[in-house]
Parts: sequence; structure tokens; C-alpha cells
Amino acid sequence: MEVLLDYLFMFNSAIVLTLRITLMGILFGTVIGLIMGLFRVSRILPLQYIARIYISIIRGTPLLLQILTIYMVIGSLPFINLDRIMSASIALAIHNGAYIAEIFRGAIISIANGQMEASRSLGMSHSQSMRRIILPQALKRAIPPLGNQFSIALKDSSLASVIGVREIIQTSRTFVASTFNYEIFFIAGLYYWIITTIISLIVDKVEKKLSVGER
Repeated sequence: MEVLLDYLFMFNSAIVLTLRITLMGILFGTVIGLIMGLFRVSRILPLQYIARIYISIIRGTPLLLQILTIYMVIGSLPFINLDRIMSASIALAIHNGAYIAEIFRGAIISIANGQMEASRSLGMSHSQSMRRIILPQALKRAIPPLGNQFSIALKDSSLASVIGVREIIQTSRTFVASTFNYEIFFIAGLYYWIITTIISLIVDKVEKKLSVGER
């Protein structure tokens, strides 16, 4: 415990950095996922193909490889200046975007076809029906799997340690290497558990708020 207190400030910095990478990965990943999810259900074939290729490549390759590619390959290109944190955040956003796209696609196609037909019969265009009728309902259904994906994103952020980002795992390894107090790994796990529990509670609250008026 004394060792933990000695390094508490450094651990707090690691937690803030972990949350920063995760938050950026989730926010931009959700934007990418929504766009790609809409592409997947689009009636325009080129958009469908773009989404299919993106999702196939990202889901078919490890996140670790994506982080290394963005940091060492794309980051080394002329006129592109990516530091470790930005590289990890971009990789996490692109990686989560593929999975979130499938979550949105599943939620959208779960809405009965009659909803679209009814809105079209009221004079709405396809895009208006999607925006006003389909997406709001799909979003409610997507909340639980999105919460699960956000928790996964938090744990996936630990892979940023491979490029030297001093997040929780990298900081824990540094502590252990200098102190040989292996219980620090337990403390690191405890931090992850606390944060994922908070995420779950927030998601539950949002889900209940959106389901007001429903059975």
C-alpha cells in the first residue's frame, strides 16, 4: 500500500490518459460507426461496398497491428505528425467504428419494414423517414451493445502501451520493474473494473431514460 501511495500521482495521470484515449476512440468511433452503419443499409451499392470492405479489413486484423501501422507507417509519412497518444486514439476510433457500424446496422434492420412504409405513406422521403422515424428507434435498441463496446474500448486502450503510451498497464509495468511489487497489477485491474462499472451504470441510466413511456 505504501508503494501505491508513493506512485499515486503517476497512477492518476495514467488513468486520465487511459480515459482520454478511450473517450476519443469512443466518440470518433461512434461517428465512424454511424456513418458506416448507414452505408451498410444504404440502397447505393458503392456505399455498401465501402462499408463492407472497411468492416472486413478492420475486424479481420488485430488492433495491435492497426496501432503499429498508424504510428509507424502513417505517422512517418511526410507532412503527417502523429504522436503516440493521437496514433492510439485514431487506431481505437477506427477499430471501434467497425464494430459499432455492425451494432447500428443490426439495430436499424431490426425496425419493422412497416415503419418505413408508414412514414413514406405520410409523404416523407427515404432520408426523412430514416432520420425522424427509424434512427431514433434504432438508437434505443443500440444502447446496450454500445455500452458493451465502450467497456471493450476501455480495455483495448491498454494495447497503446506497445507504442510507449503511459496508460494504466504501461505505468503498472514500470512500477513493477522498479519495485518488484506485483500486487500493483491487481490495483491496475481494480481501476479497470471501477471504470467499466461506472460506464455500465451510465449506460443503464441512459437506457432507462430513453425507455420512459415504453413497457
